Amino acid sequence: MADVSLTWLGHAAFRVDTPSGKRIYIDPWLSNPKAPEAEREPERVDMILLTHGHDDHLGETVELAKKFDCPVYAVVELRGWLSGQGLSEDMTQAMNKGGTAHVDDISITFTDAKHSSSVWGEDDLPIYVGEPAGIILRMQDGPTLYFAGDTCVFGDMALIRRIHEPDVAVLPIGGHFTMDPREAAVAVELLGVARAIPCHYGTFPLLAGTPEEWRERLTTTCEILAPEPGGSVTV
Repeated sequence: MADVSLTWLGHAAFRVDTPSGKRIYIDPWLSNPKAPEAEREPERVDMILLTHGHDDHLGETVELAKKFDCPVYAVVELRGWLSGQGLSEDMTQAMNKGGTAHVDDISITFTDAKHSSSVWGEDDLPIYVGEPAGIILRMQDGPTLYFAGDTCVFGDMALIRRIHEPDVAVLPIGGHFTMDPREAAVAVELLGVARAIPCHYGTFPLLAGTPEEWRERLTTTCEILAPEPGGSVTV
């Protein structure tokens, strides 16, 4: 199995460098308070994947997609809203839960997530942009990654394990808006992964969960990989 480089860009933003050389950005809020300065202006973006429409995940998607003319995969309502912001109207990039898109040597599947999803419209009123989702990113001859997005733990993570068999799970642990370390420990148990990576913590004081607490609460064997913002892990 070929290695994949996964770089945490702060908050819930990640860069995935695939074995075939593709550079994929997940929830690219690259102006987040923890993002390293060197990572705020990418030199290349081949694809963007979005879990939901909140500002701290949508981030600089519109600007990046226009600059690099790259596809953006998102739930159909969010992808439709993005088309109204000047992005391509290619409906092959508009997906929903259970659907899979095949792009060269990778496949993208959207799963359930328990959260909300909106963008801010005129007069600071929220606009519904579909349900939130998790993402299964499967690479030919590489590992299968599960990005949970913003969510609490839920029992159907056992179905994600059964159907998709992820090798690595990327889980929020900050609490308040998402699961905390106690719930994340149960999520690892349900998913059956041997390795997991935390996100959505430490950006603001409200997001108080820590990798150390997560490790302490584990009831199953799982390696917690916790790079600093800008740091990479090989999976």
